[in-house]
Amino acid sequence: MSELTVPYLVLQRCDPACNMARFYVLTIEPTLFGDTALVREWGRLGQRGRRRMDLFAGRVQAVEALETWLVRKKRRGYVPKNPAP
Repeated sequence: MSELTVPYLVLQRCDPACNMARFYVLTIEPTLFGDTALVREWGRLGQRGRRRMDLFAGRVQAVEALETWLVRKKRRGYVPKNPAP
């Protein structure tokens, strides 16, 4: 995968009975200073949400952190968003 490629993962958690419609986006991006950042965005569907950027010295550490967050979110009931046909 190219260093300029920005992979991202979109997760959703919807439960109409609880009036819950949430999203969670995990992205790995290069920074201007040569580090690698894991960018996490979350909030209610249709709203702006929050954003946090965690810096890592290398891509391997960022991917490990992404996988850790993915496991946590799946445990909480988030599922990958289906791509549009």
